Amino acid sequence: MTLKINSGRLFDRIKRLAQVGADDAGGVCRLALTDADKEGRDLVMGWMHAAGLDVEIDQIGNIFGTRRGEQNVAPIMTGSHIDTVRSGGKLDGAYGVLAGLEVAETLNDNGIKTRRPFVVAVFTNEEGARFQPDMMGSLVHAGGLAVEEALSATDATGIPLRQELLRIGYAGAVPCGHIRPHQFVELHIEQGPVLERMNIPIGVVENLQGISWTELTITGQANHAGTTPMSMRSDAGYGASALAVAVRGIAEELGGTQVGTVGKIEMFPNVINVVPGKARMTVDLRNTDEGLLCRAETLLENCIEKLAENEGLEISSRQLARFQPVTFDPLIADVIERHAKQLGLPSMRMTSGAGHDAQMMARVCPSAMIFVPSVGGVSHNPAEHTDSVHLEGGANMLLNVVHELAQLAH
Repeated sequence: MTLKINSGRLFDRIKRLAQVGADDAGGVCRLALTDADKEGRDLVMGWMHAAGLDVEIDQIGNIFGTRRGEQNVAPIMTGSHIDTVRSGGKLDGAYGVLAGLEVAETLNDNGIKTRRPFVVAVFTNEEGARFQPDMMGSLVHAGGLAVEEALSATDATGIPLRQELLRIGYAGAVPCGHIRPHQFVELHIEQGPVLERMNIPIGVVENLQGISWTELTITGQANHAGTTPMSMRSDAGYGASALAVAVRGIAEELGGTQVGTVGKIEMFPNVINVVPGKARMTVDLRNTDEGLLCRAETLLENCIEKLAENEGLEISSRQLARFQPVTFDPLIADVIERHAKQLGLPSMRMTSGAGHDAQMMARVCPSAMIFVPSVGGVSHNPAEHTDSVHLEGGANMLLNVVHELAQLAH
């Protein structure tokens, strides 16, 4: 039995949610636990209630909408997030949530009862754009971060996450981790160029890169840009620049799936004619191999030590996030691949270069992911786009995979 979603309903909801937090550049700014996030949450919860789902909110603000099964057993769960980066697109995270809701509604429309309950999750602060670490809600749910520690996290202005949950009305009373899924499947846009380049509509995600985020603070001495000889400088700006180049060199040296990014650099006092006395920067290292990721971290530490000694700088580091690579459940991947064939959708096995809630859920239950193509490989950008035929195909994939998994007894 092959089921199909109501694509018009799905597309309309994607459009309506994208209007919440819409910016002048055509993108979406819905940072975690802001007023825009509250408005988006309210909208999605309203759709959940209208679909007859039992809706719960846990202590970290995760939202769970449950479609009851014939038996009171561990559910099949899907979901993602609706928070965005500061100027993101309309699909990252939101597509997986709304497609999950569409699965529930399509099962309702067809009068289909499933043995297992089916849960649609909206996880808090997946992006980490306002509070660290990223993927916070799913990490807390999986037991990888204590709820009190997460609630104590602060944004760049010092506002605690706990305070913002209370302010927007999403400080739930349900204990974190109370739902232990039987299996978890996340649908997401690829956020990379591979599927489009290969002209393949479905990615069967086998594994996911490990992630190491570090904030470095470089302290030198602010001084006059014209009167301080180059040989007598303790230039924090140069230190930050040298480390940015070093990160690129580490990625090139290790090769393979290793990537390295310096996404943020701040200079102080940030004046054109003053040698910077302080700089703050972030380093993002990722690899599918834990040993190689550790090697990249060691190479970075060596660069820091050498630079500090040679340039008379003090360099301190603070780990923002550290997650090991994840291998997803091969049996679920086989189910995804089989349904792709049944739906006439070519597929390929692949690696995720981005972090997702599924990697946290893999700590507590068999998990897997489905990717659909991203036009131009662009994401975290107002230009983020996936053709409607692929959005529909991905949602149909999720529908049929969930339907099978929710009927299985084992």
